[in-house]
Amino acid sequence: MADTAILETPSAALSRRRTMTLNMGPQHPSTHGVLRIVLDLDGEVILKAVADIGFLHTGIEKQCETKTWQQVVPLTDRVDYLSNLANNLAYVLAVERLLQIEIPPRAQYLRVMLTEISRIASHLVWLGTHALDIGAMSMFMYCFREREEILKILEMFSGQRMMTSYLRVGGVALDAPRGWEKVVGRFLDDFPGKIDMYENLLTGNPIWTLRTKGVGYMPLEDLLDWGVTGPMLRAAGLKWDIRKDEPYSGYDKFSFDVPTRTESDVFARYMVRMAELRESLKIARQALDGMPGGAFQADAPQITLPAREKMKTQMEALIYHFKIVTEGFAVPAGEAYACVESPRGELGYYVVSDGGTKPCRVHMRTPSFGNLQILGPMLENTLIADSIAALGSMDFVLGDTDR
Repeated sequence: MADTAILETPSAALSRRRTMTLNMGPQHPSTHGVLRIVLDLDGEVILKAVADIGFLHTGIEKQCETKTWQQVVPLTDRVDYLSNLANNLAYVLAVERLLQIEIPPRAQYLRVMLTEISRIASHLVWLGTHALDIGAMSMFMYCFREREEILKILEMFSGQRMMTSYLRVGGVALDAPRGWEKVVGRFLDDFPGKIDMYENLLTGNPIWTLRTKGVGYMPLEDLLDWGVTGPMLRAAGLKWDIRKDEPYSGYDKFSFDVPTRTESDVFARYMVRMAELRESLKIARQALDGMPGGAFQADAPQITLPAREKMKTQMEALIYHFKIVTEGFAVPAGEAYACVESPRGELGYYVVSDGGTKPCRVHMRTPSFGNLQILGPMLENTLIADSIAALGSMDFVLGDTDR
């Protein structure tokens, strides 16, 4: 009688294969937040990966309906807490479309400059933690050293290091402080050398390239099907950047390039983001050198708070201040959508007004939520050790995902 093991078909042998289900998270450090990933493993090979989100759900979208239009701005800070100014900008642009008010050039330049500096800070957090996951501990220290200088700049402008709420409907909260040109200029002068140091440490490092090249590959067609945007899409060869293709807040006045790669792996995403650091520096430098004078808020006394000096001498200004702070301002009935290029991809805010002083609906199209859709297909048939590198290359923020 023949040995049954010899006659066994490959499919039957596969069905007998012993697999293991492993929970990665929700407190695993390499998930960069409270994300749970359910892995089906055959040894060290991932057969299936399912992302379980919602552990950081805050109900921010619903909370927006209970606040006045201006009071929503601090809530947007907490969606993507590593790039709060991008959320501020998308929201105020949507509201300003309903109000049909014109933003002065100085406010637009301040918005662009600080948003790009904030983009650099976000990329530094990504680079430091991503490198730490793969074993390059020194990079984490260097990146957070430079990020500290950016937080000092944001604090200088707004009084807050992270949750700045600096962008407001109608302009910005405060005019640029005394001596800001020197502080910002010094950072912009020093930072190119820091980028060179990062690339000297990582780009040609054989350990780094072995851990990143060919890992986490996804074809461009799949990325488009799943709604992925941002550096992940550009690392697959698509030159799409909202700042360039659908300019907002005066970005059409700035000269910059959109870096792309074609390999669509972890290393390509690293290279795209490193190039974006230099492009953000270029934009911030142009904003610094070309900063116009004039008002930092729109000429809309029923929407923007009057200057404190006027409140001391003009009763009308005092009344407007009291009414705006206590009651808010009404926004014409309608709906509007505005999107910006956040460090993670397309970030859009859809707002609906019924004509009152509070939003009827605020919905956020966040890039982290869209990009996480590709997690399962990306991790299938990869080693569990490579999953950490692939996860890090996505640069998602769980507050941006759950809302």
